[in-house]
Amino acid sequence: MTTKNGTRVIDANMHWLPDTLFTDESLREKMMRCIPRQNNIHVKMVPIEGKNLRQIIIEEPKGYVNINYAEGQYSIDSQLEDMDRAGIDHAVFRIPVWQEWLDLDASKRINDGLADYVARGKGRFTALAVCPPWGDANMIAEVERCIDQLGFKGVQMACKYGDIYLDDEAFFPYFEFINDRKIPVVVHHTPLPVDYDSILSFNNQRRQYGRCIAQGTAVGRELFSGLFDRFPHLRLSHSMLGGGFFAFVDMLVPKPRHAYGDAVDRFDTANSNLRDKLKNNLFFDISGPPQWGKKQLECAVEVLGEDNILYGASYPIRKDWFFDGVPTVEALDISDTAKAKIFHGNAEAFFGL
Repeated sequence: MTTKNGTRVIDANMHWLPDTLFTDESLREKMMRCIPRQNNIHVKMVPIEGKNLRQIIIEEPKGYVNINYAEGQYSIDSQLEDMDRAGIDHAVFRIPVWQEWLDLDASKRINDGLADYVARGKGRFTALAVCPPWGDANMIAEVERCIDQLGFKGVQMACKYGDIYLDDEAFFPYFEFINDRKIPVVVHHTPLPVDYDSILSFNNQRRQYGRCIAQGTAVGRELFSGLFDRFPHLRLSHSMLGGGFFAFVDMLVPKPRHAYGDAVDRFDTANSNLRDKLKNNLFFDISGPPQWGKKQLECAVEVLGEDNILYGASYPIRKDWFFDGVPTVEALDISDTAKAKIFHGNAEAFFGL
């Protein structure tokens, strides 16, 4: 269960939902009730056409499918079997997207279920706690329970909650606790950015690019807002390579000024240590290597740095992302040292594995 060169592989972006989600009506209703229908987000459970299975569909807004959860994809036996086939030694679990909506009671149910799942995982699973991010005493106590009693290795968040991104002061009480405890944070993408009307019509524009806009916006706001000046020990790992943030780094994070002379500096950020923050506070998982393409992944490694990228395949979203993910990274024209860091070294350091 290693690469062809014998390298350990940690998948830092594997999805988990309770395998009882489709059979335990009370749990399913508890989770579905958290979704804010008043914000024009709609949820339903329907049969999958041509198969004896069901799926939970989340539409935002109504009539535009953004999330599908299919029955039978989250059983422990099938996940372990798929990990063996894909060459994955260890999985770090998060729930897919639902972080944005869960209340504290539902979060506790999720955390308890995930702790039990990890205990049955033959030492191959690691868990991340989910909790509403508002930092009151009960919420802090739940994260402490997960870290100190259940052995979880970090927390999971959405890149935004409703209309506010993580640089908003509403999250400061939570981040103060996380900063003091030096707890790593995985930031999962959301289905859509705050402003989404112009990308609704086309499926991939909405379901792929929309997630990238949300993540890229989140990374930029965290970087430029002074969030890491206030919380210097805060480490955030963003999914989907931060929405392809590597493509914009040199444009958004200024290099030393040139010598030609301009009348005004149109792109001055008034912040000279952005590169340090990008290196020390921001990390990125690949989230499905085959979807990016070889040149794009090589560019991401070069721009973001081999120390800041974690392997992840977004299981079980697409089988080709998962089963072809390790060979995709193995085929990159980067050093063996960089590959080892991406496959396991960076995850071990980030999560303290």
